[in-house]
Amino acid sequence: MTAGADTAADARFMALALALGRRGLGTTWPNPAVGAVVVRDDGAGPVIVGRGWTQPGGRPHAEIEALRRAGARARGATLYVTLEPCAHHGRTPPCADAIIAAGIIRVVSPMDDPNPLVAGQGHARLRAAGIAVDTGLAMAEARAAHAGHIHRMQDGRPHVLLKLAVSTDGKVGLAGRRPVAITGEAAGRRVHLMRAQADAIMIGVGTALADDPELTCRLPGMRERSPVRVVLDTHLRLPLASRLVATARQAPLWVITSEAAPHPAAEVLRGAGVEVVRVTATNSLVLPEALVVLAQRGITAVMVEGGAILSAALVRANLVDEAVIFHGTRSIGPDGVDALEGLSLAALTQAGMLAAREVEMIGHDRVETFFRRTPSA
Repeated sequence: MTAGADTAADARFMALALALGRRGLGTTWPNPAVGAVVVRDDGAGPVIVGRGWTQPGGRPHAEIEALRRAGARARGATLYVTLEPCAHHGRTPPCADAIIAAGIIRVVSPMDDPNPLVAGQGHARLRAAGIAVDTGLAMAEARAAHAGHIHRMQDGRPHVLLKLAVSTDGKVGLAGRRPVAITGEAAGRRVHLMRAQADAIMIGVGTALADDPELTCRLPGMRERSPVRVVLDTHLRLPLASRLVATARQAPLWVITSEAAPHPAAEVLRGAGVEVVRVTATNSLVLPEALVVLAQRGITAVMVEGGAILSAALVRANLVDEAVIFHGTRSIGPDGVDALEGLSLAALTQAGMLAAREVEMIGHDRVETFFRRTPSA
């Protein structure tokens, strides 16, 4: 840390920057949802003079927004930002150059950007300009906040969040794969918020056929925050009359299929506003390939909301990075659909891939959150 730095104040302002960054979740892809705070101290204590977060579509960046709001007050101030400022020319000039030009004298940033076009160069450019750069503060929190960006840069796929709603006896549906309400209204509102914070939401065609879902965010005033809806549909069985297709012009719908899928069906779907994406020459979809295609299209975080077959396939392939399990209060019975087709729920929660993060009550429902273990965990 810089000599004389107030570490308690640094932690407080970085927590604010992280909170600001969360405002952009689900809207900034392919860029990460970054938060930034400009703070100056003229002798009477630190004062926030600018706040910013990545804007929809990924531009302007958080740093630019915070500096714009700070104006001339940025000169001699400290910038707190949740990810290393960029140092390359993309659609806009480098944030590092804007920070230098604004007269910032200190930057606090948790981590280097894993984007190979940045990868430490932003911090290096700031230091070369005489700006004090402190890194490492709130690194774990920043890595969690930018998990999607990290996975896309390092693994070539999005961060995968698996959401399950299970009964007291570990079921997710009635016999015959019929849908059933397992959790209460409060939990339902949380799920819609999760949708708004995801870049995409993915289901298998079996769930689309059984449930006929819409998969939009239906919180008041937030329908425009609906994610890209993604359906894995090897043989293009998604009906034209489905609610997903009916709303394809209001919220993006991508159907991922194989090269062997019938072309007339693809043209019919395209005519309804659906984007049909072919990813493999075989008669079956391979999950890693589908996720790579999503990343190539800019998706950094995908929420998987059904069903049991797709969920189990992700667990078997070790592709679940985060799991949120809503435990309802009702029992369904032995004929119900298991949460993971052919696997016990323990294969997800107790196999060592994920670590429990938190448990909370939402109404009468208990919610468990798990996160992929880091190498040091």
